[in-house]
Amino acid sequence: MTSHLSRTIVQIARFIDSSRHLVAFTGAGISTDSGIPDFRGPDGVWTRRDAGLPPPRFRVPPSGVEPNASHLALVTLQELGLLAYLITQNTDNLHRRSGIDPARLAELHGNGDLVRCLACDRQFTRREVGWDPSRFGPGYRTYAPVRGQPKCPGCQGRLISSVVNFGDPVPTRELTEARNHAEACDLMLVLGSSLVVNPAAALVAVAIESGARVILVNRGETPYDPYVDLRVEAGIGDVLPPAVERVSRRRRRVPA
Repeated sequence: MTSHLSRTIVQIARFIDSSRHLVAFTGAGISTDSGIPDFRGPDGVWTRRDAGLPPPRFRVPPSGVEPNASHLALVTLQELGLLAYLITQNTDNLHRRSGIDPARLAELHGNGDLVRCLACDRQFTRREVGWDPSRFGPGYRTYAPVRGQPKCPGCQGRLISSVVNFGDPVPTRELTEARNHAEACDLMLVLGSSLVVNPAAALVAVAIESGARVILVNRGETPYDPYVDLRVEAGIGDVLPPAVERVSRRRRRVPA
């Protein structure tokens, strides 16, 4: 680890430790250490597509994808009472699996493991409602319903995948809660997002305009680079876990 990165980690830890309303904002970059390709990184899905190259491969079988140290670092912040809210663009379910409280979580682009009722807006896991993808398909909003597919256990409304594809509306409740926390936060950790997909990315502008300190950790340029308080060009796993460990040691230190 370089001396510059070490100083950066210390600085991030100090910012976290002094925060009163910390909000994290995550993109695909936080999951690359779990083996999932990102989208707009140097070897991302869209980057390779635009270059006429085939999509990148998962580094582990999809069934072997697990939350990584950065996901778990956010859980530690939650346990320390420091993480007020987590906004994510990811649909990979890793934040829930890592132990993040769903009440503190806005999955603005949905969750591949969940279905949502179009009538009452309740969400269920595919297992809870008996949704078999091999029989009923992914259940995207724009797909025609398949005969016999499960209905909402609460109101018998139509269930669709909670994943928000291009052209689909972002869920109103989650977006409203995320915006409220972006306005209220004094520190926003932006982790692994190119910040080009709105309305999610615009929440970073909301935090900046509301006077919050913003730390941006991402490999690759973003439109918000000139406006944040600290810009870190590094892997999230190289920065967040050691910074959170410093905070955790200080907070959990037993007095002599």
